[in-house]
Amino acid sequence: MQTPQNIAIVGSGLVGSLLAIYLRKAGHTVHIYDRSPDIRQIEFSGRSINLAMSNRGWKALDGVGVGDAVREIAIPMDKRAIHLVDKLNFQPYGQEGEAIYSISRGLLNRKMIDLAEAAGAEFFFEQRIWDVTLADATLHIGETERGAWEEKKYDMVFGADGAFSRIRHRMQRQSMFDYSQEFLKIGYKELNIPANADGSHKLDPNSFHIWPRGEYMLIALPNLDGSFTCTLFMPFEGDNSLEELKDMKLVEAFFAKNFPDAIDVIPKLADDFFKNPTSTLVTMKCFPWTFEDKIALIGDASHAIVPFYGQGMNAGFEDITVLNEMMQQYGDDWKTIFSEYQKSRKPNADAIAELSYRNFMEMSTKTADEKFLLQKKIEKVFSDKHPNLWIPLYSRVTFSDRPYTEALAIGDAQNAIMEEVLKMPNIDKNWDSEEVEHTILKLLQLK
Repeated sequence: MQTPQNIAIVGSGLVGSLLAIYLRKAGHTVHIYDRSPDIRQIEFSGRSINLAMSNRGWKALDGVGVGDAVREIAIPMDKRAIHLVDKLNFQPYGQEGEAIYSISRGLLNRKMIDLAEAAGAEFFFEQRIWDVTLADATLHIGETERGAWEEKKYDMVFGADGAFSRIRHRMQRQSMFDYSQEFLKIGYKELNIPANADGSHKLDPNSFHIWPRGEYMLIALPNLDGSFTCTLFMPFEGDNSLEELKDMKLVEAFFAKNFPDAIDVIPKLADDFFKNPTSTLVTMKCFPWTFEDKIALIGDASHAIVPFYGQGMNAGFEDITVLNEMMQQYGDDWKTIFSEYQKSRKPNADAIAELSYRNFMEMSTKTADEKFLLQKKIEKVFSDKHPNLWIPLYSRVTFSDRPYTEALAIGDAQNAIMEEVLKMPNIDKNWDSEEVEHTILKLLQLK
């Protein structure tokens, strides 16, 4: 156990709530502030992409004994269901028994707050944090940015308040603080596939459904109640863009042409399209993530990424795993804990940001490409025969807890090998042959 500290966490989202459980288990007093109302008391906003829990997330949850409580609200997805205009393909994710897990963001957030409260954390909702004094970890709380503020002093403050963090905003005004944000020219809309009358799913419930169409795509992830949360990703402007879909008839005609098997299962398509907000996608990078032994950023507040690898939550949870390892190693030396935490996580956060950006191209374009599907088949056959020599990039990211930096570097090397393999004569017919196996073995020796 560490010497007990009075700790504030700004942000009651997934990362803030899990962090609170870890800090409570370590013996600290934990107060969590959020400017929003208690999510358990309100209807969710229709601004969600369902979460895909994978190994890194489960490791963090199991590390503090709450994994099984979350598994109760999770649905395993062991494959992609790729909806082309004229056919449906299935692509397994990993080895037998490996799956990612679909979880409703709102459902999980409510569960995590309940678990944090049960662990002894105290929540303060509808409390607006406008500033923080870095040197002594004092929060400044008030109704308005220019009105009267109340001061709350703590031993340390964690900023878990998302991509547009107020805690980071204060840190940015320091000298030598690096910061960048980049918005994709693509927005997203949440849609919904309701359950059948008997509560069953209209589509295969153990698949991550993708309708890849190049510059735009639709995805659907299953929910426990038989519904699917769907997300339409489209450019804001230009051909096949959100700006073109100006009225209900245009939306329905667009779906009938481009997603013919989806329009049949989304009965309130046009209503949902115009009722739900259009949301943006941003990659945010910064450094440093900490200030002395007083302030630390965690999760999206330090490394917001686009959602196309399903690793945003998993990466944020892994921040907590690493922070906890540093707490075990360095005891009460919070300055070293914070320094080693950011040193370990920053390169990996940058690596998963790059992988997530690239994966949009894979999901939206390559999953509809026969050459890409052939590459994946070859990789799976070789990996099954030589599991110690070849772990596919997706499995390395999703079904292991090896560093993201390692996955990025090895993935690039593997892709270079596959580019050579796909040039082999008659590869479309001979892909499962000894010649291909020996070629890959030889290329691996050259790397």
